[in-house]
Amino acid sequence: MTTRKPRATRSNLTDAERKLWSRLRVRQVRGFNFRRQRPVSPFIVDFVCLERRLIIEVEGSQYAQKATQVAHRDDYLNDLGFKVLRFWDNSVLADIDAVIEVIAQALEDSESSHPDLPPQAGEMKMVEEHHQP
Repeated sequence: MTTRKPRATRSNLTDAERKLWSRLRVRQVRGFNFRRQRPVSPFIVDFVCLERRLIIEVEGSQYAQKATQVAHRDDYLNDLGFKVLRFWDNSVLADIDAVIEVIAQALEDSESSHPDLPPQAGEMKMVEEHHQP
């Protein structure tokens, strides 16, 4: 896989992705290392904590148009042993502290889960706010 696409996407973060990255970088959430715009198998994910196999995705209004594609992608990532959390971009912009708390809880939950068991197929969590797109 070439590094051109990840490099290009790293420099084109949305406002919500930029805001979330400012809170995830340099081990600010429970001391865990996150990487942004990283390839995971054939996909490029917004943020990933490899140690806890946790992927964070930030979704805009186009999410509804590609929901079936996203579900298949998440099934694939779940089969690889990753848990996927999805947040609306307006939720990140409006209440970053609540988003960080959900991420921190997922990191703690992954510590207590058995490391050899993959998550249930199709497991996906979309944190929804009252002001969805």
